[in-house]
Amino acid sequence: MTSAEFPRSIVSFVQRGERMTVGQERAWDTYWEKMGNDVKSLPEGPLDFDSWFGRSAPVLLEIGSGMGETTSQLVAAAPELNYVAAEVYKPGLAQLLLRAEHLGGLDNLRVLRGDAVDLLTDHIAPASLHGVRIFFPDPWPKKKHHKRRLVQPEFVSLVASRLEPGGVLHLATDWEHYAEQMLEVCSGERLLTNVHDSWAPRPDWRPVTKFEQRAVNEDRVSHDLMFRRNDLT
Repeated sequence: MTSAEFPRSIVSFVQRGERMTVGQERAWDTYWEKMGNDVKSLPEGPLDFDSWFGRSAPVLLEIGSGMGETTSQLVAAAPELNYVAAEVYKPGLAQLLLRAEHLGGLDNLRVLRGDAVDLLTDHIAPASLHGVRIFFPDPWPKKKHHKRRLVQPEFVSLVASRLEPGGVLHLATDWEHYAEQMLEVCSGERLLTNVHDSWAPRPDWRPVTKFEQRAVNEDRVSHDLMFRRNDLT
């Protein structure tokens, strides 16, 4: 299946402005050519991550890295991983590059700008990812907008097919209804098995962002989910 054939009618993200700060502009100009690429500009077929990173290592994909607050810390803390961050928001990617520079986590980071569905469908080989992280995707809280949510059966099936056996899909959200939807959708995917009975314990290594702290202040509970790829064909 190509991205053009993927069963969706509505994109799950909102296009935002692209005005950048001076620091973001500098980070973009300095690092984009080496560390970044636009999904629409990628050559046909799966990405050669070994060549892009200049080494062979497990590849972890984070979908929706936002402004890079959490991602940059995770990259710096896991030098053994080839960490790929996918995001549609240009200033967010620039801010991630800036944060990673300050933390010394640039060698094991690459960034991709564009739709995760196009990336996974057209440029990620089946059973090739060590892990996929989706932290606090847009909850689309209004009921009429739930169809815009990223975590839907077709998308989870696509993600699962790109995980290597034993690879883990890790999700987190602070919206109760979305958490329940994630649990239901992932539990219904035959390629995945819940690592825990239900919710995963909040991992100590996942930094608390200002948005998650806001949720805490508003009495919303964050839920983590971890699903492991089964060794099935």
